[in-house]
Amino acid sequence: MAEEILLTQEGYDKLAEEHEYLVSVRRIEVSEHLKEAKSYGDLSENAEYDAAKEEQADLEARINRLEYMMRNAKIVAEDEVTGEHVNLGLSVKIKDLATKEEFVYKIVGITDADPINDLISNESPVGKALLGKKVGDKVEVVIESKDASEGTVLHYQVLEIIK
Repeated sequence: MAEEILLTQEGYDKLAEEHEYLVSVRRIEVSEHLKEAKSYGDLSENAEYDAAKEEQADLEARINRLEYMMRNAKIVAEDEVTGEHVNLGLSVKIKDLATKEEFVYKIVGITDADPINDLISNESPVGKALLGKKVGDKVEVVIESKDASEGTVLHYQVLEIIK
């Protein structure tokens, strides 16, 4: 069964726009690079050809990923987002129970994530833990680490949901 990918309408539109550009513009450009590289002769020692083939493979992988995401997208409609629970498109003010620091994050679909600007994906560990929570709820987030034998556990409390 395919995973459901939650997106805002804006996030879905960005995916569709990127897909259209890659299919209608980049595919043609990459195809031209490939033809040009082939014209240089012996393909066994042709670095330009190898680079063009790699570029084509990367492009096709990205197109396939975008198509998968669009096919499995569930667009969260604005009228579904009441502000009673943490949901996609809403901001949430949380408190780190260990440090007492407060943070405000906006929960967005994976395509709009930008943690540096406090836009966290609903698929990130913190975003996933916060989805569906109400003001006053406490959440535990396990952050996996490649270095440590155990992950780090963070404890937050939802202070406010901002529509």
